[in-house]
Amino acid sequence: MLTLSNTYLTVLINPQGAELTSVKDNASHLEYMWQANPVYWGRHAPILFPIVGRLQDNQYRVNGQTYHMTQHGFARDNEFRLWSRTPTSVTLRYASDDQSREKYPFDFALTVKYELVDHQLRVNFTVDNPSDAELPFSLGAHPGFNVPMGDVFNRFEDYQITVAPKQVYSRVPLVGPYSDTGHPVPLDLTQPLVLNHDLFDHDAQVLSLDNHETTVMLGTPRDEHGVALTVKAPYLGIWSPYPKQAPFVCLEPWWGLADDVHATGDLTTKVAINHLAAHQQFTAGYQVTYF
Repeated sequence: MLTLSNTYLTVLINPQGAELTSVKDNASHLEYMWQANPVYWGRHAPILFPIVGRLQDNQYRVNGQTYHMTQHGFARDNEFRLWSRTPTSVTLRYASDDQSREKYPFDFALTVKYELVDHQLRVNFTVDNPSDAELPFSLGAHPGFNVPMGDVFNRFEDYQITVAPKQVYSRVPLVGPYSDTGHPVPLDLTQPLVLNHDLFDHDAQVLSLDNHETTVMLGTPRDEHGVALTVKAPYLGIWSPYPKQAPFVCLEPWWGLADDVHATGDLTTKVAINHLAAHQQFTAGYQVTYF
């Protein structure tokens, strides 16, 4: 594990998948991050690349050839190389190799930087395309937060999600694991969204953010502790496994979506896919403030 620490917080990151595994308050020893109990979900905060969500039949085509890839891609299951490190920041990198090309026939380099600044953890991604061909990809983050995260007498239903700006958002419904982008549903977030497990009976709540800066706060009026995630991304998923009654919620910035219900299987025309030109670079990120 790699450790970042300052006056307020201590952070642990696993080079396997470059996965954030722990954020603790130094004064109270409060753990904010979900601790990957496999009874509910055996991960903490996986990085999603080169797809977000699921492909139809777990496969896609490029230039007439079919490739197989499971949900959320393979970066989360591979070792990232330590690129640079300070007491309050770490940069890790994963690049294409013969094994990755069996699933995804493209050259790439994925870099993630974690930086601790006061009560905030900043996460920045870079995707490099070193080749002469266009790189189609999706990218996402999947951090899980304990609910409750403070007073153990609080319940899941005591927590709420507040989104700024307060407005009616467009929600992408899911049919099974697939996006139904042709039938967006309004979601009124002018008031806090009170948590209950039935919110997730059709999987994640997927908000369209249109790349506008958005802050999503998870907390409860009964307790002073919570998190606020700020991001500029096209989509944000809110998820907890159903019907497991799991004691955590994920706030997930996405630069991509699961296959559409009408997907053709062609990766280059996949819904919400990014197209990175030859020898170019894509950057994105998010920040979480812990209180």
